[in-house]
Amino acid sequence: MRCIAEASSKPKPLLPAVLVAVLGIFSGAAWSQPPEVLVETAPVKTEAVGEILHAYGVLEPDPDQVLSLSLPHGGLVNRIWVGLGQRVSAGDELIEMVTAPDARMQFLQAQSAVDYAQRDLGRQQRLLSEQLATKAQVDAAQKALRDAQATATALRERGMDVAVETLRTPIDGIITRLDVAQGQRIQADSIAMLIAAERHLVARLGVEPEDLERLHPGLPISLSPVFVPDIRVDTQVQQVHGMINPSTRLVDVLAPIPQDRTDSLVLGSRVSARIELPTHQALVVPRSSVLRAGKQAYLYLVRKGTAHRVAVDIGVEQGIEVEVSGALAAGDAVVVLGNYELHDGMAVREKSP
Repeated sequence: MRCIAEASSKPKPLLPAVLVAVLGIFSGAAWSQPPEVLVETAPVKTEAVGEILHAYGVLEPDPDQVLSLSLPHGGLVNRIWVGLGQRVSAGDELIEMVTAPDARMQFLQAQSAVDYAQRDLGRQQRLLSEQLATKAQVDAAQKALRDAQATATALRERGMDVAVETLRTPIDGIITRLDVAQGQRIQADSIAMLIAAERHLVARLGVEPEDLERLHPGLPISLSPVFVPDIRVDTQVQQVHGMINPSTRLVDVLAPIPQDRTDSLVLGSRVSARIELPTHQALVVPRSSVLRAGKQAYLYLVRKGTAHRVAVDIGVEQGIEVEVSGALAAGDAVVVLGNYELHDGMAVREKSP
């Protein structure tokens, strides 16, 4: 019994308990220290940004350079030498027309009236010399002659003095509209065709009505045919219409094509356009720095080794940069790499360059 009592009264070793306490202190300190995330940053910059407005349209003849060829008198279309879309040169034959019998008779009657007025004037002058007519009668005969000559001249200018007339084009151009057919009988002053000047083209572009207030004449435009994108034509806005085109449901914007570039373009081609809107000063950041949570965009700024989440509104995107606005300023360090691992208030360590 004595031996047992002595054995139980010996002090127990303290080393394991001390080690446990020490390890607990160090492990607690390690667990309480916030983790650091290695990130890469870039400065927020102020730059001039401008938005590019994309539009589509078609190449049309300049409305001010389209000739309307009308037939001055009624008749029969005996022959047509041209077709729709055909190129013509000044002096080329277009239509052969046989003058209508009633139109031809009208001119012959006017010519007969001129002959009668000439003979009557001569008779009145002889009678005046024999004192058998008055000066007033001679004046009346002169007026009748002038009226008859004016009528005959007007009919001659309308082509009624010839039985068969050939109409020729006065300009170089393209037949964009043909309203007559061979063998057709037509009325006087009917429009036979439209001839567009070949080197005077415009691009008729369509833009959304909400973009109308941002457009004005003079804005630069870069055009390219849809099916030949390698061709590029630089021009500018000439006109901005003030109503919606009922055919396209868009607002028309007209841009002239330089005459030295018309050789590479075809009338009626579909084109795509880049309209450069006016620039403005704004804050820009790299596109990779912007994150999204639903519809809200945000980014992280690094201040004194801590990441701060800042909500931003997105503006114009150009290349690898994007316009932002919010609680940030030029010169702030924005996280561009490693931002997916961050939370607001997390400690960060910037990557050395």
